[in-house]
Amino acid sequence: MKVAFILRKFPVLSETFIIDQIVGLLERGFSVDIYSLFKSHKQNTHLLVRKHDLLERTHFPPVACSERAKLRLLKAPQLFFQSAVPVEIQLRSLNSLKYGRQALFLNLLYFSSMLSHRPRYDILHCHFGMYGLIGVDLRDLGLISGKVVTSFHGMDVNSYPKNAGKDVYNRLFQKGEIFTVNSHFTARKLNELGCPENCISILPAGVDLDRFQDYSRQRPYDKTTKVLSVGRLVECKGLEFGIEAVSRLKKHHPALEYWIVGDGPRYDQLKLLIDSLDAGHYVKLLGAKSQEDLKQIYRDAQIFILPSIVGSDGAEEGQGLVLLEAQSSGLPVITTKIGGIPESIVDGETGFLVPQKDSNALAEKLNFLISHPERCQQLGARGRGFVEEKFGQDRLICQLEGIYREMIEDD
Repeated sequence: MKVAFILRKFPVLSETFIIDQIVGLLERGFSVDIYSLFKSHKQNTHLLVRKHDLLERTHFPPVACSERAKLRLLKAPQLFFQSAVPVEIQLRSLNSLKYGRQALFLNLLYFSSMLSHRPRYDILHCHFGMYGLIGVDLRDLGLISGKVVTSFHGMDVNSYPKNAGKDVYNRLFQKGEIFTVNSHFTARKLNELGCPENCISILPAGVDLDRFQDYSRQRPYDKTTKVLSVGRLVECKGLEFGIEAVSRLKKHHPALEYWIVGDGPRYDQLKLLIDSLDAGHYVKLLGAKSQEDLKQIYRDAQIFILPSIVGSDGAEEGQGLVLLEAQSSGLPVITTKIGGIPESIVDGETGFLVPQKDSNALAEKLNFLISHPERCQQLGARGRGFVEEKFGQDRLICQLEGIYREMIEDD
């Protein structure tokens, strides 16, 4: 079976679930090509990208697409000379009355430039709703063929429709075939946007259980307590509440440290908060890390927290994949009761749920776990079992394969 992945940027460290999905399909004998609007500046930082030569399978526009709209517009005329796609089709891709924002922001034009050979696929798998629109529009232009599967993850059902309008996906819902979501929460949000319920399939992002091993019984709890968060430094991760909670406990637990892995636009704000609390010696902003580095960080930590909030732009966790990675590593987790997060832990058995934006409640649960290391080990061991049962990568790739095959058989 031939599958094309249509993506915004590839590879992205924070989207390892896409890399895992591609690799899982390759290992099952699928033929996979990747079409990406943007080139990542960190293309070779993921072991699986190198191991499976994924960049050799990846197509980018012949003229690099800039993330800055003005520069993208200035460079666009070059596509008419450097792309072998007929000019009339390129001009049709600019029809914003028909293709909306994807034409207006030239996304469709840049994607069109990769497809002069008009490839035929069984499946076009588009990650994030905006790129599902690209998939059906490229097919409408006659540049590519295949059944369109669109995977929604969170921001594409929350903040994006808030900016682009609730009807932004109407064209996709009419022309796409199947829509996968990572949680029942995301399914409800997608249905509210107008997606037919019978076209939605729940397919969570999975975890490679070999990559994230269970360290619950090996982890020492008699020295420094290392609290860990992993995620982009953006508003909806609520990391300031994690910093405040840890700073409240420091005088009672002098050996406490807080590691934050990730980068993003709120780095300076978080650094200012850390400095204002005189917490720089125990709260560390570690930046983005490779999956190989992250495995060791999960092993060295004792407690994982994800203090996510509903952002002012409507952004909300669709699943919370890092919670599954942490539990797979045998870490107890503390997180918030928003979005799809409650589907990713078992409250009281693999970790604890607390209200969002409540650093006192977060500190209370942290204090309990620090004071009861035996509970950390119990919760961590149960967390590993929970992930094995519901979120193992192999199981979910098999489910995805089943979705593909059912679509082809229905043809």
